[in-house]
Amino acid sequence: MSNHSFVIDAQQGQDASVGDFLELDGPEAHHAVTVKRAAAGEHLDLLDGKGLRLTVEVVATAKDLLRVKVLRRTEEAVSDHPVTLVQALSKGDRDLQAVEAAVELGALAVRPWQADRSIVRWNAAKVEKAMAKWRAQVRSAQKQSRRAYEPEVLDPMGSKELAKAIAADADRGSLVLVLHEQAVDSVARHVQSWLAEAQPGQEVIMIVGPEGGISDTELQSFVDAGAHAALLGQHVLRASTAGPAALVLIRHLIGEI
Repeated sequence: MSNHSFVIDAQQGQDASVGDFLELDGPEAHHAVTVKRAAAGEHLDLLDGKGLRLTVEVVATAKDLLRVKVLRRTEEAVSDHPVTLVQALSKGDRDLQAVEAAVELGALAVRPWQADRSIVRWNAAKVEKAMAKWRAQVRSAQKQSRRAYEPEVLDPMGSKELAKAIAADADRGSLVLVLHEQAVDSVARHVQSWLAEAQPGQEVIMIVGPEGGISDTELQSFVDAGAHAALLGQHVLRASTAGPAALVLIRHLIGEI
């Protein structure tokens, strides 16, 4: 069984060497001691969110305090072709469900998208609170999946802003896929064709619409900007399911699963 994982300050992690003793306090230490009941002699993983994993042994615990010894440092490589999920805001927290699963399955970034048909609307007063909720969901999923990288929550965009971002991504050689039930070519065909010429570092961006679907105007503007409409399968999936399902397929074709 893999070790329980906890997030540490990036600077604290970078300064740590094998054999060093570290003291952790704050919410993560509280969670380790009070919730996970970490005890002396137990091994844990400390993650800095930037690829560093410290495997440590618990030396002592106190209320909201954890003292550990560093046993091993591991720097995890980032994917040659990182995957970003652009998820339309959806009712019933289906957008957050998609984000949670996508992070557990390996997405390196997520972006909230205010689609034309999104029932959920983020006005100026809601954005900060909503983004904090997305970040908390991402961190929770990162810890659950024991990932050394904490995916970035990118700034929310409307459809016009997203079209401009797609054009910039396409110019850099990224593959931008709009999951759509009326597409002709499959996700797999697009990915395989792109991989034949893709260079390390070039990304895959998946765009998933809301429960009401992507409007014809949005789809056309995205395709005009350089995106590709892509069919995931013969069935229409929920907004919470489509992105994670496509992510598994994409990472398999890339050779990571």
